[in-house]
Amino acid sequence: MMNRTSNVEIEPYTLLRAALSLYQKAPGDLEAEQLRQVERQAKNEYAIETRVINSAEAASVIVTEQELQQAIAEVQGRFADEESFNAALAANHLTLPELSAALSRQCKVNAVLEKVAARAPKVNEVEIGIFYHSHPEKFHQPEQRVARHILISINPDYPENTRENAHRRISEIAETLKRKPHKFADLALKNSECPTALDGGELGTIVKGKLYQELDEALFALKENEVSAVVETEVGFHVIQCQKIIHAETLSLKKATPKIRQLMQDRYRRNCQRTWLASLPAG
Repeated sequence: MMNRTSNVEIEPYTLLRAALSLYQKAPGDLEAEQLRQVERQAKNEYAIETRVINSAEAASVIVTEQELQQAIAEVQGRFADEESFNAALAANHLTLPELSAALSRQCKVNAVLEKVAARAPKVNEVEIGIFYHSHPEKFHQPEQRVARHILISINPDYPENTRENAHRRISEIAETLKRKPHKFADLALKNSECPTALDGGELGTIVKGKLYQELDEALFALKENEVSAVVETEVGFHVIQCQKIIHAETLSLKKATPKIRQLMQDRYRRNCQRTWLASLPAG
């Protein structure tokens, strides 16, 4: 493929992959400077992949037809139908055989890198212990609250959402919840103007500082299963319920070990790949 800003030929799929990675756009949708950056990355990636393909380790790696078809199916699955898939191929100067060849190459590169990564040393218990005691801040979990809320927004363009009416509506809901807190999910579904209404107002697990300040302060002052008074934020009026309190804790070494092992093993694998790539002869 001859790109639109230079005379250098760049493999179309590699260019597309780089564009999506950097800008979440196809090459044809990029500004000139963005395209130049994408071209640089694509050429660099292709050169590295070529060194991988030409390595001794790659000689014994075979991409099966099943693996290739699965890779093609994954790409096709990102499109609504075959017509939009074929249109995207054409827009990016690709044919199906060219895409298949590019994916086969990518599968082989990934398999070689996985083979190299498998040489990485296994993390031992001593290393895990050293990491744990050297990074205590990584294993402290702050207090969290499981919460749900109901929102009535303020919008003077709608009679039912004028400030006065919005406050009246949320106050009526708050009064009902005082008597029937178990009705929270039903009332959220029927009344809340937040997308969470479909899930009964569920906000999930919240750490301090993630909500609007007023809502945050109200939530973290509640006891378990308690419902707040009416709270006003810049988006409207709320009531919020604390469903559960998860107290702050520092994970023990035993609990932290699986996370540390995975973290360190991934690091060892990446280091092994980088060292190996640096040792390959230039293309």
